[in-house]
Amino acid sequence: MRLVSHAMTRPAILHRRQFLGTTAATVGGFFLSESSKLCAALSDAAETEHFWYRLAPEGPYIDSQRENKAFGFGSGKIFLSEDSGRTWAHSAAFAEAENITFSVILKNGNILFATRAQLFLSTDNLKTHREITVKRTDGSDYVPHTPKNPDQPGWYFHSLDGEHCFEVEGKEMLVWGNYCNVLGGSVPVNIYYSTDSGQTVKLAYAFGQNPKFQEKDADPAKWLGNPENKLIARHIHNVTYHAAENAFYACTGDIDRTHGKEVHWLRGTYDAKADVWDWKLVISVDSNSRYKCGGINFIDGKCYWIADANGPAIANRHDRGIFVCDPKDITDMSKHTLLFNPMFESANMLVQDGVFLATHCAPASTYACGIIYSPDMGKTWAQYDLKEFGPRSGCRIHAKNSDGWFRMDLRKGWIERAEVLFIKPKVS
Repeated sequence: MRLVSHAMTRPAILHRRQFLGTTAATVGGFFLSESSKLCAALSDAAETEHFWYRLAPEGPYIDSQRENKAFGFGSGKIFLSEDSGRTWAHSAAFAEAENITFSVILKNGNILFATRAQLFLSTDNLKTHREITVKRTDGSDYVPHTPKNPDQPGWYFHSLDGEHCFEVEGKEMLVWGNYCNVLGGSVPVNIYYSTDSGQTVKLAYAFGQNPKFQEKDADPAKWLGNPENKLIARHIHNVTYHAAENAFYACTGDIDRTHGKEVHWLRGTYDAKADVWDWKLVISVDSNSRYKCGGINFIDGKCYWIADANGPAIANRHDRGIFVCDPKDITDMSKHTLLFNPMFESANMLVQDGVFLATHCAPASTYACGIIYSPDMGKTWAQYDLKEFGPRSGCRIHAKNSDGWFRMDLRKGWIERAEVLFIKPKVS
């Protein structure tokens, strides 16, 4: 029988939060550090029964990590660390640093990063960087719209999930979708990809024109989105890859606003020789459904995900929990196994080395900063409230670095950037 523990955190030693102290500033809707220190000493770690945890040390905002490398930004600069954020050996001036919304470190060391509507690539440890123009499927340039309000260009590249690089038939592919239309302005909803370490970025899929998420008083003839696609969404929660099927899966949010359902699962296959995608709709539902979700993980031939169901309750309940099934049974709810029900909304989960790490959506939870955890592939579960951080929602969970620490954003509410949290599993 599965044992479930709703454990609370043990008393924690003091965490350093200087970057949210008197020197912190709010820029572009994000909370950012103004610290000028480039050397980052490890913060003191607190612990639960299952893991150690700590906030990021003073210095650049650590936006992404891969093995021993970390990419950060702040104070008008971008930074690269080669020792998991202890020191920052490489840096460069970047005027729009405070508006960075996305970054990824590629296998060959390239760094692709984005502001709200622009994409950049560095191939030489930040010595130089250049702007990347996304290409459409026909090879033409995909140029972001010119917003009526220059301060509201939208989030073209910001993601909710943290892992975007996948080994596909012996070659790394970068695939991600934008979580958007919450802050920053209206934008189209897209899935992007690169097969050459960020040198070229193309559209893999473009959702249709959602009437709800357009600029005010916009001419319908100039609405954002793909006019040839009737499928609409507010944003993308997760894109991931299943190697056994050689297929990608994507899930979206949020609700039927009378213009059509926004919650979908898509399955896409990529023909590398022809450079062509084939996307099929798996299922479309309304908001109170286990299919409104995130954190899709494929492990040993099984599909795992965590439900973000909300909206009007059905029979006084919401269809929430962490589920698993065979990929062929995704649309057959009778074949799903409920591993654990945290009782609250969540669209963020990563599974690595048998550890499930997921988070609560703070505005919808009784936990201030809820962490959902299983150390043993879902046999046992615990929930922790890291309440010393206040109301926070964890997202953009990155795989463990070379020191064994998961990394995640802590967001104020569920979307405004606040802190970075690191979690290290205890070895039993």
